[in-house]
Amino acid sequence: MSKLFDQLVAVRGLDKTFLHPKYEECIDAFLMPDMRKAVDRIKLAIQRQEKCLIYGDYDVDGVTASTALFDTLKMVGLMDVAIMLPNRFTDGYGMSNKVVQKAISDRVDLVFTVDCGSRNHEIIEKLNDHQIDTIVTDHHECGDTLPEAIAVVNPKRKDIDITGSLRELAGVGVVFKLAQALVKAGLLPAGQEKWLLDLVFIGTICDNMLLTGENRRLCHYGAVVTEKTRRPGLRELLRNAGVTKLTSDAIGYQIGPRLNAAGRLDTAEKALNVLMASQRVSAAQLASELEELNLKRKSLQKHALKEITEQGIGDNPVIIAKGEWHEGVLGIIAGRLTEQYHRPAFVLAEIDGNLKGSGRSFGDFNLAEALDICRKYIITGGGHAAACGVKLEAENYEKFCNAINSYYQSLSLENQERYLEVHEDLCVQDFDDLSLEFFDEMKLLEPYGMGNQTPVFRLPNVRVVDASKMGNEGQHLRLQLWDQNGHGLKVMKFNAPEEYLRLSGGETVDAWITLEENIFRGIRSIEGRIVKLA
Repeated sequence: MSKLFDQLVAVRGLDKTFLHPKYEECIDAFLMPDMRKAVDRIKLAIQRQEKCLIYGDYDVDGVTASTALFDTLKMVGLMDVAIMLPNRFTDGYGMSNKVVQKAISDRVDLVFTVDCGSRNHEIIEKLNDHQIDTIVTDHHECGDTLPEAIAVVNPKRKDIDITGSLRELAGVGVVFKLAQALVKAGLLPAGQEKWLLDLVFIGTICDNMLLTGENRRLCHYGAVVTEKTRRPGLRELLRNAGVTKLTSDAIGYQIGPRLNAAGRLDTAEKALNVLMASQRVSAAQLASELEELNLKRKSLQKHALKEITEQGIGDNPVIIAKGEWHEGVLGIIAGRLTEQYHRPAFVLAEIDGNLKGSGRSFGDFNLAEALDICRKYIITGGGHAAACGVKLEAENYEKFCNAINSYYQSLSLENQERYLEVHEDLCVQDFDDLSLEFFDEMKLLEPYGMGNQTPVFRLPNVRVVDASKMGNEGQHLRLQLWDQNGHGLKVMKFNAPEEYLRLSGGETVDAWITLEENIFRGIRSIEGRIVKLA
């Protein structure tokens, strides 16, 4: 190993377990709460050949989890399995009465939830009233009580102390643990569950889960399985997106938005159909439809952000914007506002006389806890610490704004900007250290994501010898940098800030970069992607 890679491993405190994860070291699935109950009920369903209904969610995690559970139930011999996904615009997050209606009309015996269900006491009680059993698989925060389901397989249950990385599983990760439990119980042939890991990889990355511990193991092998995926729809998505190198960025910024576009602008079933397509021709058509929806999503998002910027965001610690925007892009816009202004943000739109929207946060401001404090002003709401959905009566808008901001101020949070600062892993004086050998060694750290960020390198006192703008509007920047030894490195910044675009050459800067591989006419070279210039 190169000296620089040894330094990188040391500064991150990584060991062989991280660098060389082993599938055999996955945590025992039966450590998950109610897993034995879930497996026993599935075994009974197989014996009786019961009719099953999977109820998922409309985001990437929900769609991948629904697909993974469908495949799992088919592999264990359940022949009559259907999937029902909520409509973002009419159903919202979680279970609705439509589940009960469909389960009754279709004479369903057993309902599975994925990526939801932990707080849907009333709906599950109605299913119980009609002798329809429910198995909840979820990873969202639970309330003080649990619904009366046959099993609530959720690592965030308050009544069971689950420590370690199981708590960080995505919804699709919880489903995968169920598949592993079915293997251990002898209901599923060992090894078959591994073909689900492409879905686990995509859902975990796109739900921004920590890529350490169990998620590290699952996503490491998930990337391998995705490279040789058996899913024609996923292959077509990768082709349409122009993905030639499978990385977490390719999943998070190319595949995820295309799958999410279905649930945001139309119906999540289109994303589900892509993942479940068995023929290349139909998969190609479905993937093209997602491509068009994603282009439309980008346009709506750009228009809304421009409007909010022109309106002004105010001085409150939490940005709360209200307008006539498409419901499906509100969460993305909230995320962009948080990134741009370094403040938590809610973006709300008027839907059927109420206000409905999404929140995004960072640092110590927990959105799930904030919504609990504001319960009397909202109709419904919930989610994670960093992302949530909310619905409230329009007349309560000002009260909601005041309550959220008052709660933020009551926490007396300090120095939250530190969570958004760029932190370099290493300071590099000599560009020759950023070699192809070092880049190849860094592949041992992939996939990158939350808790395992792409390594950032600070290049101190480097000279800009050439600066050029690229793109239709000159919005991208390319620099040629020299270190103190006269060694050169090309670096780029897409959609560069105005102050970066003013560079013309001759300046001395500190640059924070990540590394990328460039292949031109079969020749490999290393380039940098600018994270920050100072």
